[in-house]
Amino acid sequence: MRAESNGIGIDYEVTGEGRPVILLHGFPDTGRLWRHQVPALSEAGFKVIVPDLRGYGSSDKPDEVDAYRMHHLVADVVAVLDDAGAPRAHVVGHDWGAALAWAVAGGVPDRVDHLVALSVGHPTAFRTAGFEQYARSWYMLLFQFRGVSETFLTANDWTAFRKWASHPDADAVISDLKRDESLTPGLNYYRANVPPELFVGGATSLPAIPAPTMGVWSSGDFALTETQMKDSEQYVSGPWRYERVEGVGHWMQLEAPDEVNRLLLDFLPA
Repeated sequence: MRAESNGIGIDYEVTGEGRPVILLHGFPDTGRLWRHQVPALSEAGFKVIVPDLRGYGSSDKPDEVDAYRMHHLVADVVAVLDDAGAPRAHVVGHDWGAALAWAVAGGVPDRVDHLVALSVGHPTAFRTAGFEQYARSWYMLLFQFRGVSETFLTANDWTAFRKWASHPDADAVISDLKRDESLTPGLNYYRANVPPELFVGGATSLPAIPAPTMGVWSSGDFALTETQMKDSEQYVSGPWRYERVEGVGHWMQLEAPDEVNRLLLDFLPA
């Protein structure tokens, strides 16, 4: 299926029937990231909506960096929900998809039932998490340099990408990035939304999140600290729940799918 968002086409899939839940992937993935969650959620009575975000898969890939600004991404989610006939949905996001989920919950709260953020906490909590988080975010500065970062990541059969990301699906992800020419669009998320000035100029603000919210962090995450997730509670006015998944890395839904599914099914009302 395909939704139109201000002239940008967003491909998405729908599985099952029932209460809508939309799953938002991040860098460098596509909707395939959620392959272990879709069956569990659909079998539990959910209508599961999984888009390839702009820049990825068969969705459109605008050239301009500004086309990846957060307000455009929020509009994409709204367009997908509208096209799928879902006035309101649970929103689950990981990595950039989690950042987007926070923005959707703050910007169009009437469209969000429950919110689940995997790995990435509230934007203000992330940007005020201190030096350890800044140190882990070194790559965000590298990714600002168009051409340089692409060369760094892809040289010698993507050696730096493999070592940096430690992605469980590295070969498949690299194949997708090559086929779909998605590397630069994916890096444009950083260029459009995390300019270097944000590291010294303070955090942008969102309204307090009214939706019941669950933040989930994994103990082996190389890029995110526990602090930035736990401190997200300060920016949620609705009920807050925090969960920690032990012994796995950044891509918890691939490394610990049963535990992630258990948490989702326990938190999200069908």
